[in-house]
Amino acid sequence: MCPTMHRGDREPHLVIIGGGFGGLELVRNLRKAPLAITLVDRRNYHLFQPLLYQVATGALSPANIAAPLRNLLRKQRNVRVLLGDVVDIDVGSRRIVFREGTLPFDLLVVAAGSTHSYFGHNEWERTAPGLKSIEDATAIRRKVLLAFAEAEKAIDPALVPKLLTFVICGAGPTGVELAGAIAEIAKDTLRHEFRHIDPASARVVLVEAADRVLPAYPPDLSQRAREMLERLGVQLRTLTRVKQVEPDHVALQYGDREENLPTRRIFWAAGVEASPLAKTLAAASGVQLDRAGRIPVQADFTIPGCADIFVIGDMALVLGADGKPLPGVAPVAMQEAQFVGREIMARLTGAPPPSTFAYHDRGSMATIGRLKAVADLRGWHFAGALAWFIWLFVHLMQLVQFESRLLVLIQWTWHYFTRNRSARLITGEEPGTQTTDEAKPLAGVGRE
Repeated sequence: MCPTMHRGDREPHLVIIGGGFGGLELVRNLRKAPLAITLVDRRNYHLFQPLLYQVATGALSPANIAAPLRNLLRKQRNVRVLLGDVVDIDVGSRRIVFREGTLPFDLLVVAAGSTHSYFGHNEWERTAPGLKSIEDATAIRRKVLLAFAEAEKAIDPALVPKLLTFVICGAGPTGVELAGAIAEIAKDTLRHEFRHIDPASARVVLVEAADRVLPAYPPDLSQRAREMLERLGVQLRTLTRVKQVEPDHVALQYGDREENLPTRRIFWAAGVEASPLAKTLAAASGVQLDRAGRIPVQADFTIPGCADIFVIGDMALVLGADGKPLPGVAPVAMQEAQFVGREIMARLTGAPPPSTFAYHDRGSMATIGRLKAVADLRGWHFAGALAWFIWLFVHLMQLVQFESRLLVLIQWTWHYFTRNRSARLITGEEPGTQTTDEAKPLAGVGRE
């Protein structure tokens, strides 16, 4: 059992772990609350994750989709931002534990999000990175662009197909968007930039265990997405499971058949699980996690037996009207944050608590490429150019800073007319990259 809040004569201290969609929305909803709020995050910025794939494919720069938390909250006097990595939660003494020390709380909201799920094969992460952070996005960008650069200088022509085969595991929104963007890079963006390879010969393979792409979408939109991907040249492998991931190939299983697909570029978009902090909190509070590592919460989003500890967003197991867990998307986290904000205000003021939480699904969208997208907006289905423009407008308006909206709009407009991606920078180091021996001639160089 968790102890209850003791206020005394001071304002209660609310600690929020996570500056994502849920955490930031909650802070803003409590801007007039008689609280001392501390927002804790391991990063100093709020990240707009839905556009990470555009950083990974060179369409946008990281600063276009991230904003410093302190800057966003500079006018809100009841909040401070702490940069730190939470390693434990001591529910008995009501403290969160950092590597450098501890921080007491009266109320705690945990909104630490989610991470990749490799379904028990975490060793695959080194070879098949996922897409959850700016570091992930720039690593994928490096891998994509290096593939073409390495193919250009390859001595053995037989190596080029392996270098230019991109395998994306998982055909949800992230996988579909990533596959479409890589196909456009190969066929449009890099069209005239190489002399010894044809970038359009690149092979993009999208693997999905379900029987269709975008399996959570209505079947008609899944079919339209499939048609758009195929027009871009993406090879679809539905009803296919990943058996093994190796540095030079991926092992696939389709029914009773198995195939080793040679490739050096594998990207993971097949699953997510709650932040590891959920396990820490579960161990401290005695609750049982679900298969995705989420914490089952009560109607007011508190943990059973811990009336002053809330969990929202991707970490919380909340059932929708259909009896299925709510998806780990930004609108869910933000609506949960708004509900918890009302709950906390009711406690502080003595007002009646809010009624039972009900998620209002405003729809879902996924973009496949230029003028190619699908959208399900409250039962209205759109596909093609109209869905693409809707997607652009909605995502542009959801960016938290005006200057980010302006910069992104300029870059998207430039990309629309030129098909160029201005952020195609190879940064950082590629672990295990094989460099060509200087004593050997490069492909097409120094030969009669």
